[in-house]
Order: sequence, then structure tokens, then C-alpha cells
Amino acid sequence: MNESDFKNILATTASVCTILQFLTGTLTCQKIVQNRSTGDISSFPFTSGYLSCSLWLRYGFLIDDSSIILVNTIGATLFFAYVVTFYWYTLNKTIIVRQFMCSFLLFIIIILHVHRGDDPATVRTHLGLICSGVTIVFFAAPLASLLHVIRVKSTESLPYHLIFSSFIVSLQWLIYGFVLKDTYIQIPNLIGSLLSGFQLTLFLIYPNKAKAFSNV
Repeated sequence: MNESDFKNILATTASVCTILQFLTGTLTCQKIVQNRSTGDISSFPFTSGYLSCSLWLRYGFLIDDSSIILVNTIGATLFFAYVVTFYWYTLNKTIIVRQFMCSFLLFIIIILHVHRGDDPATVRTHLGLICSGVTIVFFAAPLASLLHVIRVKSTESLPYHLIFSSFIVSLQWLIYGFVLKDTYIQIPNLIGSLLSGFQLTLFLIYPNKAKAFSNV
């Protein structure tokens, strides 16, 4: 197997797993619909996911990578649907609107900045750094509930399926980044693997309620 074949296989498997990862959000939304309430679940992982996918979609067009384009087109669509679900069932709609509008405004500002750039290499550097930073925020987003988790000794507020799939997917994209020799893909996915792995340990520390949540 040559490097090109390995790259294609890795791109395909990473893309499929990433789409499945994005679909795990439906499990959280299903729980919300059943309870008719968002409860302690935070919407931030989904608003940051929407921003991350939107930016990576633009980066995919910039480097002309069909796998990144496909994955993030689907991802941005799904995360938008999840945000709408949160808005529909949450009691505090102001927070959802504020988070989404801030994400959308930031996306517009970044895109305008990119389109004003004259040097393709500089544009790629700037957008790559921004995408990396936003992706790290996306991976770390569930940590916003960390203090609450420790206080109540329950991981119910953490999206287990999303965290677990993030761990697997980030490892695949990390390898893909090495194949492409793209630092902007390598760094966020390395950090994402570490952050997701740390969050998974919380489910080991509080196994009973974590298990109950994962079986929902």
C-alpha cells in the first residue's frame, strides 16, 4: 500500500467516523425532547461545534480537500439543528441566542478578514491558526461543566457520546494531519485527544451515574 492509498483510506474512515461523531448529538437532543427540557446540559459544545465546522469548511475550500469540505458541510448543518433544538426546549433562550449570534458574528469577521488577504500563504496561516484555536475550544467545551460535575459528583451534564467519539475521531485526524504534513490539523487534534481523554476519566471517577447517562 502506497502513501496515496493510505491517505485515501484514512480520509474515508476519518470522514465516516467524524460524521458519526456529529450524529451523536442526536442522542443528547433525543434526551432533551423526551424530557422536554435541556436540564443541566450546556449548549456551548454545540454552538462552538457549529462555529468550528463552519471555519473548517472554509479552510477545506482553501486547501481544496474534499474530505474536509464534505465532513464540515454535514457537521455545520447538524450542529445548527442541535442549536435550534436547544433553543426550542430551554427555559433561558437568551443564552442560546447570545452564544449563537456571537459565533456567527465571529465567523463573518473571520471570513471577511480572509477574503481581504492577498497572499494565499498568509491567508492559510491565519485561517489555520483560527481554526485550530476554535477546534480546541470545541474539544474543551464540555469542561465548562467541570465544576458542576465535581460539586454534584455526577457526569450527567456532560455529553458522553460526543466526548467519546471526539476522542476517537481526533486520533484519526491527528494521523491524517501527519500524512498531509499540515500543522494546523495536527495541533488541535493532538490537544483534542488529550482533552477528550481527560473528560472520559470523569466517567470513570463517577461510574454509576455516568453509566446511567450513557445508556439513555
